Amino acid sequence: MHLLVVEDDVKAAAYLCKGLRESGHNVDHAADGKDGLFMAMENEYDVIVIDRMLPELDGLSVVRTLRAAKKKTPVLVLSALGEVADRVQGLNAGSDDYLVKPFAFSELLARLDALMRRSDGETSKTSLGVADLEIDLLSREVRRGGILIELQPREFRLLEYLMRHAGQVVTRTMLLENVWDYHFDPQTNVIDVHISRLRGKIDRNFDQTLLQTIRGAGYCLRAPD
Repeated sequence: MHLLVVEDDVKAAAYLCKGLRESGHNVDHAADGKDGLFMAMENEYDVIVIDRMLPELDGLSVVRTLRAAKKKTPVLVLSALGEVADRVQGLNAGSDDYLVKPFAFSELLARLDALMRRSDGETSKTSLGVADLEIDLLSREVRRGGILIELQPREFRLLEYLMRHAGQVVTRTMLLENVWDYHFDPQTNVIDVHISRLRGKIDRNFDQTLLQTIRGAGYCLRAPD
């Protein structure tokens, strides 16, 4: 793999680059976000590994700029900020994975391999659609029948997950784990509230209902018969 490591800490950068090269990878290094963005725009990399807190330009700003420029290179964000909200923010910025410091180097290698496998199979897939409902995964725009629909970040993640599982029944547990990153039941109506809001935006004022509640099972996004 040809990798770009964007890390300002001298010791951390040396450790990462040395380990990745010893693992057989070709590695370039940038010491700040501005240089990292320039290198990522000018060169083709298999994966970019970027620290979140960087001088000149922070890591998430680099990712957002790359995605706005239609650069599809997989990005793994490294950060000491490990709360759920921090990880969600990193993924919503356009990164493909988020690894919390400190981490095991073997896990980093495994995640890089997973990103490469995913990239090989999904590079060309930048949009999802069900009936006349479409979402653009790069611009994060949602349209139904050509009409732009404004969604909040969590609503977008919820819709994206439902669309990736279109035609399948999605349980509350699946939504809690994959959209909210909860591995327990918070005993709140958070899912009901967001499903109601999402349904109001993508189904209200349209003749056909796409988002359906499957009583006793969960939810299903599917085209009308």
